[in-house]
Amino acid sequence: MSQSLRIPEILEIARRDGRVTVDGLAEHFGVTLQTIRRDLTDLAEAGRLERVHGGAIMPSGISNIAYEERRALNQAAKDRIAAATAQMIPNDVALFLNIGTTTEAVAHALLHHQNILVVTNNINVAQILSANPDSHVIVTGGTMRRSDGGLVGEHAARCVREFKFDISVIGCSALDHDGDFLDFDMQEVVVSQAGLQQARQRFLVCDHSKLSRKAPARIGALADLDGIFTDQSLPDTLVRNSAECGVEIIVA
Repeated sequence: MSQSLRIPEILEIARRDGRVTVDGLAEHFGVTLQTIRRDLTDLAEAGRLERVHGGAIMPSGISNIAYEERRALNQAAKDRIAAATAQMIPNDVALFLNIGTTTEAVAHALLHHQNILVVTNNINVAQILSANPDSHVIVTGGTMRRSDGGLVGEHAARCVREFKFDISVIGCSALDHDGDFLDFDMQEVVVSQAGLQQARQRFLVCDHSKLSRKAPARIGALADLDGIFTDQSLPDTLVRNSAECGVEIIVA
């Protein structure tokens, strides 16, 4: 297979899994390790992947990947995470859901819940939950981010602070091994932080690809959480630190 045919499939695998490995790609395509290393180097030089030891990851830094790419990334894992999260959310509660494709999956999983109040700065979440006649949805004000339907900024954060939630469900762009969960836009982060501060229980929802990504803005740390819902076992250091902080890890 020529490089021009391999490159689109390498990028698709990276979007799906969050990372690719030299060994895995060489076996997948039936080519040499050196051929794959050359492919990954070319992709890194073009800014389409970021080289790491043994492979490559989706590029990170100060800007997030496009919304439609995020929506397609690890969708099956997000659906499992969402189902596990929804099982921990009873009826008759007040919830906060922030911006993110995983929180959108949680919204889908809540379509049969009864008598729930949901406050969100995610227009997509509001549209999803409009199909549940037993939900009452409040959308914050704020500056609309056209790229993903998010409402951000201090106005949105002030709206969130007017409530006391039973549960806040927070998505993130990256999860460090020390337990910090991160995002790219400080205008978005202040709203997520408000949601955490105003909740009795706080859940983080993130698939395994967030462990190989980086983002500059800190939403919070393990001490700010009660549970982490993910799709694969977390690194040992993160598991130990979570136990010390009393954070339950649920692998869907």
